[in-house]
Amino acid sequence: MTPEELADLVHLRHARDFIDRNFADPLDVPTMARAALMSPSHFSRRFRDAYGETPYSYLMTRRIERATAFLRQGMSVTDACMAVGCTSLGSFSTRFTEIVGETPSGYRSRDHRCLELVPACVAMNATRPRRSPVSHGGCAH
Repeated sequence: MTPEELADLVHLRHARDFIDRNFADPLDVPTMARAALMSPSHFSRRFRDAYGETPYSYLMTRRIERATAFLRQGMSVTDACMAVGCTSLGSFSTRFTEIVGETPSGYRSRDHRCLELVPACVAMNATRPRRSPVSHGGCAH
């Protein structure tokens, strides 16, 4: 790996951390690219190469991940949508279903008490959204 490639990875990690901290803010690729000290097109290409998904896809996965926690706590779908920075309930529901494998209201209505029995770090890993139609991120059905 060249020194330039290594420097790019450091900058990409800074941008990913920025996305993780600011997921609920209105973020676009130029804003994320500034956190990486890169042009938007270079940032998008390098981010996808490094992490296997586009910056926007990563952002939406983080938002859905946080929304699942809000929904498990009983927050309404609309409130969870707005709390994670999404402005369109329809787009949020579509993306949530794509990532989690069920609708937000279906996920919210499920019994999540089994997650109370495990440490928070294990529950977070078990419920982390994965882009797979078979992943339900919770208790066995």
